[in-house]
Amino acid sequence: MPAAALKLIWLVPALPLIGFLLNGALALWRPNAKAAVSTIGVGVLVLAFAVAAAAVTEFATLHPAAPLVFRYWEWMPVGDLRLDFALQFDQLAAVMALVVTGVGALIHLFSVGYMHKDPGYARYFAYLNLFVFFMLLLVLGASFPVMFVGWEGVGLCSYLLIGFWFNEQINADAGKKAFIVNRIGDFGFLVAMLLIFHTTGSLDFTQVFARAQAVFPPAGATVTAITLFLFLGCTGKSAQIPLFTWLPDAMQGPTPVSALIHAATMVTAGVYLVARCNVLFALAPLGSATVAGVGALTALFAATIALKQWDIKRVLAYSTISQLGYMFLGVGTGAYAAGMFHLVTHAFFKALLFLGSGSVIHAMHHAYHATHSHDDAQDMRNMGGLRRHLPWTATLMWIATLAIAGIPPLSGFFSKDEILGAAFALATAQPIWYVYWLMGVATALLTAFYMTRLMLYTFHGPNRTGDKEREHLHEPRWVMTGPLMVLGLLTLVGGALNLPELVGGGAFLHHWLEPVTALGDRMRPAVELSRGVEWALVGSAVAVAALGMFGAARLLKPAALVPARLAPPETGVGRLLWKKWYVDEIYDALIVRPVQWFAREVLWKTVDARIVDGLLVNGSATASRALGWIGSRLQTGEVGFYVVLFVVGVLLVVGGAVR
Repeated sequence: MPAAALKLIWLVPALPLIGFLLNGALALWRPNAKAAVSTIGVGVLVLAFAVAAAAVTEFATLHPAAPLVFRYWEWMPVGDLRLDFALQFDQLAAVMALVVTGVGALIHLFSVGYMHKDPGYARYFAYLNLFVFFMLLLVLGASFPVMFVGWEGVGLCSYLLIGFWFNEQINADAGKKAFIVNRIGDFGFLVAMLLIFHTTGSLDFTQVFARAQAVFPPAGATVTAITLFLFLGCTGKSAQIPLFTWLPDAMQGPTPVSALIHAATMVTAGVYLVARCNVLFALAPLGSATVAGVGALTALFAATIALKQWDIKRVLAYSTISQLGYMFLGVGTGAYAAGMFHLVTHAFFKALLFLGSGSVIHAMHHAYHATHSHDDAQDMRNMGGLRRHLPWTATLMWIATLAIAGIPPLSGFFSKDEILGAAFALATAQPIWYVYWLMGVATALLTAFYMTRLMLYTFHGPNRTGDKEREHLHEPRWVMTGPLMVLGLLTLVGGALNLPELVGGGAFLHHWLEPVTALGDRMRPAVELSRGVEWALVGSAVAVAALGMFGAARLLKPAALVPARLAPPETGVGRLLWKKWYVDEIYDALIVRPVQWFAREVLWKTVDARIVDGLLVNGSATASRALGWIGSRLQTGEVGFYVVLFVVGVLLVVGGAVR
């Protein structure tokens, strides 16, 4: 029998939902009650984390052989479809629950300082609590439909939070873009669910995965189609090629929202989905290869764009797209534990990077208050030398930078190296993975370079804010620096979660996830690398990271940088990367404008205005008036005329009857 904390697992998503309802009510009736909003908004996340931690502790002591499923009520009994509203707790759900509530709580606490002066403070926390509720529903749902409710919910909340400052058109447009692009991916998820139910007769995870080997022949067309449609959903939620364009624009929302989306919630949903469905992907080699290939290509492509961005948050946005590509390379390779390991470590150092950038932007806004635009406060060309004014932020962001670059012994090194090692190992059996491995190595080189560039231009060299503005630069309050310190500590020690046996570790996370990934692991080609090859891969990974950082330090000259208003226009390859390979412009020309033309010229002006309004509505009215006019002409009031009409009518009826 489940222990007490496990029976209360429903509280983990319920607490953020309660926070949303309470803060939503305060937003309507007491929007200035900021102390109450803060207490509720942060408190429900801290309590949810405590319940999740207690549940994980009890789960670890029980060692159940199968997932624990808690069914609460009958939801959709339709024909052969029997769906309950149920939550599932297993090793994978435990990891995600701790990440979402733990990192989410730190981001909520940071938000208290960052958003305190915003007039929409209560509304902001209501949306933030709702976001976490839907993400927890996504990772704890016991079936595809329950997961899909959370999947759609995080899409809704991303729209609300990215466009939080909707009075500015650019913010509203960014929210709409995120919402619309994700609908494309969600269509794939829906088609996959229909195929799964048609084939297995169920949508519950336990039943689908138990029947998978019996109903799906390996490499069969149906299971391949299911995995490809599922991955289409992943490309939307987790911003992979070709549906990645919404995530950089998501930077228009408040910076803590960016941290929540990029580190703990929405964009990790796709990686979680592949790991959850590892049995299906293991049965579909083409589907897995597609996941790995698209992930590797996205990782490299996004890293090239990050090389030339000047907005500090956009650099981190493309960094997230790139790191998500690494995660998909891991789970697509079949190294599900490695992919999830990178998801966890990325949550630590990416939340630290985004919240650290939030501290920088917060300080820059104070310095630039009423004298510069919002964009000026985020442009690295207007920063420089900030380590003297924000020493804690600079130090902590350097820790995160070393982690994402892959410098040992920080957490990012171990998780990234495990993914690259898995890809290299599989390449000995399937040579196409050598290409994926090389793309991963090239991405590591670019990552080290562009992250060092960000740090050099932001914190080192001469200060470019201006003499008057420089006086207002300072570290934020403890409520903002405190979460940074906790995340910095997690970034330092997070690699211990899955230290490989090569360095004397026990690969804890790998063994923890074995009950969930065992079947998928068994279907993967068994390839073992010698210790010499493993050490060579480790050495090459460290050398690549060091080369990227050293190259940035040697080639970049922060002292030569000028403020954005004085900077010359980008040219050549630099302009190509700054314009993000013109992907948005290509989409606009090939998709957006033709759709707008079709909607305006065909659907509106032709179908709506001419056919519906002109022919059907106005035509019906004209015909009715004409019939009325004819009828009025027949109403003469003369009996003789009526007799003539009567006789004519009788003759017509009789004539028709005779025929």
